[in-house]
Amino acid sequence: MAKDKITVVGAGNVGATTAHIAATRRLGQVVLLDIVEGLAEGKALDMAEASPIYATGQDILGTTDWAATADSDVVIITSGVPRKPGMSRDDLLATNTQIVKSVSEKVVEYSPNAFVIVVCNPLDAMVHAAAKTTGFPTQRIMGMAGALDAARFSCFLAAEMDVCVEDIKCVLMGGHGDDMVPLPRFTTVGGIPVSHFVEDAKIEAMVERARKGGIEIVNLMGTSAYYAPAAGAAKMAEAILRDTRNIFSCCVYCDDEYGVGGYFVGVPALLGKSGVEKVIELDLNSTEKAQFAESLAHVKALVGKVDTLL
Repeated sequence: MAKDKITVVGAGNVGATTAHIAATRRLGQVVLLDIVEGLAEGKALDMAEASPIYATGQDILGTTDWAATADSDVVIITSGVPRKPGMSRDDLLATNTQIVKSVSEKVVEYSPNAFVIVVCNPLDAMVHAAAKTTGFPTQRIMGMAGALDAARFSCFLAAEMDVCVEDIKCVLMGGHGDDMVPLPRFTTVGGIPVSHFVEDAKIEAMVERARKGGIEIVNLMGTSAYYAPAAGAAKMAEAILRDTRNIFSCCVYCDDEYGVGGYFVGVPALLGKSGVEKVIELDLNSTEKAQFAESLAHVKALVGKVDTLL
């Protein structure tokens, strides 16, 4: 039986880590592509040479040649300019729009049936750029953001409560920015509402830390996070390729759902062999609706700017 094929575009920190996770989890043949001669080739070779130590046969190829990506089942777009201290995600808009547009055109040429997972920032607007450029059905285009943000929130909660992080399930909505909407009301620990364990003031502090989780890391090491974003992207790819039907907080197309009106934005969604198989609609209260509306307005404004650049 033919192997699934995953192309990761961009061999920087996020891309290389994503390729490494996909290879070690044996999701299929992994192609790591970059425009810098030798970068993807060297990283792929390094990963392959680690496979005897991991005792996993890693099928990974590094290349600058788009032809090597032909007929990919999933393409993960990580290429783009990362944030530096003092920058917001929105500051990356113009440069990354052109990069995503160029990459998306190549995806159409070489892998017209692929599912596309976008990782670069500003995330929601870049998913829109990929969707508009490819013209692919919306269920085949999505963005990795909520999976990362929800993971950060879960990590902070687990540390506060001193419990296994695997017991924490949370939902996060809205755009991937400082106005994202973590939902403590839908967050549980072993099926028990988180409010049973943590007082409201501490929950709110962790909500705010999750919103600022990206810039916290940027300020510490001078560039964007990559281990957690890569893990989120690889997990989403696995859900599609292995039809695991996991529910993720992720950036997907919503029309009637939540009254969004035809934009890509973060919501809980079920991923499987058909890509985005269902958007999960929650009964939000008035405060949550207002926060989501504010975040969505920001996404719409960025999308408007992207449309002038495409």
